[in-house]
Amino acid sequence: MTLRVLAAMSGGVDSAVAAARAAEAGHDVTGVHMALSSNPQSYRTGARGCCTLEDSRDARRAADVIGIPFYVWDLAERFHRDVVEDFVSEYAAGRTPNPCLRCNEKIKFEALLDRAVALGFDAVCTGHYARLADGVLRRGVDEGKDQSYVLAVCTPEQLSRALFPLGDTTKAGIRAEAARRGLTVADKPDSHDICFIADGDTRGFLAERLGAEPGPIVDASGEVLGEHEGAYGFTVGQRKGLRLGRPAADGRPRYVLDISPVTNTVTVGPREALDVREIVTERPVWLGAAPGGRFGCQVQLRAHGEVYDCVAGFRDGGDGLVISLARPARGIAPGQAAVLYAGDRVLGSATIAEAARVSA
Repeated sequence: MTLRVLAAMSGGVDSAVAAARAAEAGHDVTGVHMALSSNPQSYRTGARGCCTLEDSRDARRAADVIGIPFYVWDLAERFHRDVVEDFVSEYAAGRTPNPCLRCNEKIKFEALLDRAVALGFDAVCTGHYARLADGVLRRGVDEGKDQSYVLAVCTPEQLSRALFPLGDTTKAGIRAEAARRGLTVADKPDSHDICFIADGDTRGFLAERLGAEPGPIVDASGEVLGEHEGAYGFTVGQRKGLRLGRPAADGRPRYVLDISPVTNTVTVGPREALDVREIVTERPVWLGAAPGGRFGCQVQLRAHGEVYDCVAGFRDGGDGLVISLARPARGIAPGQAAVLYAGDRVLGSATIAEAARVSA
C-alpha cells in the first residue's frame, strides 16, 4: 500500500537513508527538516550539536539526491518550551531528565506528527534504529545503536503512524548504503550528548539559566565536606567535579548519592551506597494492554545501559509501578526512564520517581 509519508530529515546519514528507503518502497515521500533553534550556528562543533545551518543544507542536498520535495519547518518555540525548559526545570527540581525521550514524545511524535496528519500525511518516517511491526516495537538489530529505549514514550496511536526503516540494519551498513546512493552525508559524524548544548558543558548551561545557589556537600552522617554553586549541577552517581576539600578517610572516591533541592544539599558517599534493588515509577505508558498483577520482564534504566531481570507490579490502590531488580543497579536517579522489555519487545515505559538503595 502506498502511503503519503513525511520523512523527518535531521541532516544526518540515518534520516537520509530512512527517507531514501521509504521512497524506494514506493511511498509518496516529502522531506522536512525541523528547525529547532531560533539562532542556529553556521557550523556544528565537531560531532556535537544539531539543527545548524549546515544540517539543514545537508538535509536539502540529500532530498535532492533522493528526488523528493523538501521543506524546513520552524519548531524552535515548541522545542524550547517542551524540551529545553523542561530540561532546566527538571534539574532545578533535583531530577535527571533525558531530553531525547522528551524530544521524541513532544516534538517528533506529537508536534511533527500532529501537523503531518493535519496536512494529510499517513505516517512519519525517522532514522531511529528500532523495528516496528503490527504495533509491536522491538529493538534494532544493531545492539550498539538500538533506540527503542528513547521511543518507548510513544503511544500505540503514535506508533501506528510511524515508520522506522533502519531497524534491520547496522550502522556500518547504513553508511555503506548512503555511499552507494550518492548521499554526501555518508561519512558525516553523528551528533552526541545533548543537542542543544553544543559545547557539552551541561553545568555551565544550567548555571546561565538558574544562577548561582551555593549550598553544602555533605556525607551520609550530615558532616559538611564542601560547598557547591548549585545543586542542579549534579546528578546521582556522579564522581567527577565534586571539588571536595579533603578525601574520604579510606581514600576511596566519593559519588553523588542524593540531591535535595528543598535544602539545596548534595549528599555524597562510597560507590556501593549507590546500589538500588527497588524502583518506584510514575506515569507509565503501555504499548499494549496494561498488565495486571506482578509479572517478570527486563528493564533498561538508561539509553544504551545495562538490562536487568526484574519483577514489576502496581502498588495497591495506585498507578505507581514498582520494579524489583534481580541484582543491584547503580546511579539510578529520579527523572530517568525505566523501559520494560520482554526479550527484544518493548512493553512500556515509566518515569523513575524513587530508588530504594540497598544500604538504606
